Amino acid sequence: MTTTYPSLQTPYATNTSCPQLWDALREVMDPEIPISVVDMGLIVDLQASAGVVQVKLTFTAMGCPATEFILEDVRTRLLQEPGIQEVQIEVVWSPVWSKERLSEEGIDIMRTWGISA
Repeated sequence: MTTTYPSLQTPYATNTSCPQLWDALREVMDPEIPISVVDMGLIVDLQASAGVVQVKLTFTAMGCPATEFILEDVRTRLLQEPGIQEVQIEVVWSPVWSKERLSEEGIDIMRTWGISA
C-alpha cells in the first residue's frame, strides 16, 4: 500500500517528514465523524527530534466541543510510537480551517455521512 502524505495531496501541511508519525495520527479519529485528524486537515505541522514531537494543530471552530478529546488522543497515540518520550501540542488558528483542508479521503468520508464537503 502506498501512503500519500498531506502536502502531496493538498497544501495544508507545512512539514511531511516523519511518515510513521503521520500514519499514527491517521488512527486518531474525530469524535463526531469517523474521519482522522489528518484527513480532516487539523494537523498543520508535525516535527520530531530527539524523542520529542511538536505538533501544530487547528480546529474547525474555536468552540469545538471535542478539543480536549482530540488533544489527548493525539498525545496518547504519538507516545505509543517507538522512541517518542514527549509530545508538545500547540493549537494554532492560522491558517483558519476550511473545507479545502480536507484530504480526498476526508471528502469521500464526509459525503458518505451525508455532509457536504
